[in-house]
Amino acid sequence: MKTLALAAAGLCLAATTSFAQEARYGARLEGFEYPHPVATRDFTDQRQSLSMAFMDVAPDQANGRTVVLLHGKNFCAATWEDTIEQLTQAGYRVIAPDQIGFCKSTKPKHYQFSLHALAANTKALLDERGIERATVIGHSMGGMLATRFALMYPDFVEQLVLVNPIGLEDWKAKGVPYQPVGEAFEGEKKTTFDSIKAYQEKYYYTAGWKLRYDRWVEMSEGLYRGEGADFVAWNQALTSDMIFTQPVVYEFGELKVPTLLLIGTQDKTAPGANRAPDEVAAKLGDYTRLGKATAEAIPGAELVEFNDLGHAPQIEDPQRFHQALLEKLAE
Repeated sequence: MKTLALAAAGLCLAATTSFAQEARYGARLEGFEYPHPVATRDFTDQRQSLSMAFMDVAPDQANGRTVVLLHGKNFCAATWEDTIEQLTQAGYRVIAPDQIGFCKSTKPKHYQFSLHALAANTKALLDERGIERATVIGHSMGGMLATRFALMYPDFVEQLVLVNPIGLEDWKAKGVPYQPVGEAFEGEKKTTFDSIKAYQEKYYYTAGWKLRYDRWVEMSEGLYRGEGADFVAWNQALTSDMIFTQPVVYEFGELKVPTLLLIGTQDKTAPGANRAPDEVAAKLGDYTRLGKATAEAIPGAELVEFNDLGHAPQIEDPQRFHQALLEKLAE
């Protein structure tokens, strides 16, 4: 394992506006504009018709390499906006899908959510786009999915990059009580702009809130306010159950692809910590420890730490994050 700590540097983009808390989007995020054209892969799975939205962005001068970006649970493909720009400028073709159950993709009434199924859906999309090998980058829940993808399709993955992935610890084994899906659904229905912001402010952006983060809160909150709010809340409850019950932490040693960990060490994200006893919750989400432990567990992994950043370093300090990412991809 190699470790590189990056000191605080660079300027954050100044926010010039705040977002109204009145947006209402459709169940497939209709009304929210993505930074690039959105296409769909329509297919049948689990006895129903599904549609998986994605952006396939070509570079101006191709370097022959492709990057797949996998979003987190409280994020969307659009959240990778800055990363897509930086990668395509550097010559990479970028594919950024919205997983089934999220954002601009179908919110099924019934679906057996699993990381395996989402990985298989993603692989089918990439096969249809003619991609034979790619670098796979996953953030937050997308890090769990990227890990599962690399375990299932090691010959496809040129390089695995995990950006503050969740699932670096098994919360249920640590003492976090299980939450039934129905109970999670009732909680999801109470989601508001303020509750999303409060959660992200506490766990994601430990250096302080910036107005430009409001855009992503408004994106998520608008889904809960639209006509398809129940479907959105139900799918969020189902995917929360998937995350809690399908840990990947025990399989890190089985990874056989070059792996890079990009970790904001101030991250405190630990799904379910709010329902755990105080003494349990206090020990969860310690990314200073978890990043190092994960890099030790994954054969040959390299760790880059951002010692002053939280759960979403690509949003919190895009200049510094992308400089590190591009340097490592080019090695």
